[in-house]
Amino acid sequence: MSDKKLNEDVSKRRTFAIISHPDAGKTTITEQLLLFGGIVREAGTVKARKSGNFAKSDWMEIEQKRGISVTSSVMQFDYEGKRINILDTPGHEDFSEDTYRTLMAVDSAVMVIDAAKGIEPQTKKLFQICKMRGIPIFTFMNKLDRDGREPMELVSQLEDVLGIEAYPMNWPIGSGRILKGLYDRHNHRVELFEPGVEGRHFLPLDDEGNIKGDNQLEGDSIYDDAKEEMDLISEAGNEFDPDKIANGDQTPVFFGSALANFGVQTFLDAYLEMAPAPGQHQTLQDKEIQPIDEKFSGFVFKIQANMNPHHRDRIAFVRICSGRFEKGMDVTLDRTKRDIRLSNVTEFMANTRENVKTAVAGDIIGLYDTGNFQIGDTIYTGKDEVTFEKLPQFTPELFMRVSAKNVMKQKSFHKGIKQLVQEGAIQLYTTYSTGQYILGAVGQLQFEVFKFRMQNEYNSDVLMEPMGSKIARWIDPEQLDEKMSSSRNILVRDTNDDPLFLFENQFAERWFKGKYPDVKLTAKL
Repeated sequence: MSDKKLNEDVSKRRTFAIISHPDAGKTTITEQLLLFGGIVREAGTVKARKSGNFAKSDWMEIEQKRGISVTSSVMQFDYEGKRINILDTPGHEDFSEDTYRTLMAVDSAVMVIDAAKGIEPQTKKLFQICKMRGIPIFTFMNKLDRDGREPMELVSQLEDVLGIEAYPMNWPIGSGRILKGLYDRHNHRVELFEPGVEGRHFLPLDDEGNIKGDNQLEGDSIYDDAKEEMDLISEAGNEFDPDKIANGDQTPVFFGSALANFGVQTFLDAYLEMAPAPGQHQTLQDKEIQPIDEKFSGFVFKIQANMNPHHRDRIAFVRICSGRFEKGMDVTLDRTKRDIRLSNVTEFMANTRENVKTAVAGDIIGLYDTGNFQIGDTIYTGKDEVTFEKLPQFTPELFMRVSAKNVMKQKSFHKGIKQLVQEGAIQLYTTYSTGQYILGAVGQLQFEVFKFRMQNEYNSDVLMEPMGSKIARWIDPEQLDEKMSSSRNILVRDTNDDPLFLFENQFAERWFKGKYPDVKLTAKL
């Protein structure tokens, strides 16, 4: 395969995550994007490329029962000569760790905001991670078909609350029951909102920004108000700056309704114009890995067990950073320096998967995993070592004692705990004194999902005893004396056998530091 072909293939890739607060419409806009790629026939159904079968996009049973997304789904489709990889992240804050790691595997982000609610806390947290990485952020103000906040207020919020320049690409002509369309200054046209009418309908603008010829909006006060606001923004607002967009300092803003499939395709077309192809990745060896480098490299950003309930498998999600994956190739696992053959590899369409023979930088592939991989692992070809930066992890704040309800099912209990812990959403600790299992998580919903999956995927009912919030602090094994432990600072081991204390509260931690001033405690993972 020539370098020219690799360059062409990489340049067609667009890999992005969709982030939002729960209920902002993230899953709906994802399904509409898939519609344009020919992957769905209606909202809520997803089709495999080869089989033609349709399936739900929220594949995990608990997601379907509760109506929430608790995992990151990966979806790939072709549109207008581009190969698009969408990572649909969980919106619920208890699963933000999964989302944070996913944001390390994308080249840009689409921020979906409920136009009635504006910027909400979870959106702000996720935005800050994108900002920290300096990746381009594209904003979609959703639910325009409902009564919402004034568009001026929404745009001001982006700048005041998030501290990013906003550049409206289009502007709503009314909202809710009086929604008439979008004034699209980027494409120099008005896009009409016509519920129940097939296709999109546009009215072209003249050089002065007025609609050409006779039209149904002429003399309409709602249109006149929107045009006046757009003129004001054009005169006094921010100038369009591609460099600022590329660095995450300016966000193009689009309005629309995912549920009504209005403005979404206009957004997608503009996104593909402006969004970056795969970029370089920095290594701990202080090298810049370019996507068109001949040697293959990538990193594991997610591990998911039981995506196929019939096969009880484990999939390691890999972002390819450079080169080309070829089926059957041998790679080095950086952590162990062992060679692994990649012979059974898939690409994703929500809960449907297809074997993939080749993929390039920017693509997300799934490796069938028998226990070789951990989150954050780097894989590469060639003799030169490659180690990508460590992925973010959170120190747990909530803890539960867990045990098997049926002592006769210890085997399935231990298998389930081992596999679910390896996904990285919950942490496992073992008490020094009794060997009791303790789970740690950043949010209560993680425990509910764990209990549900243990019962439904591993046929293991579990007993869970809340311990409340604790402060986890690691200690150097050489400084450890087991007599330091008490009911207010429980001594446990993590999965790496490193010792740590679970302090009852800050007072207990301060008391410990006062009693053992030479002992160093850290909040590391």
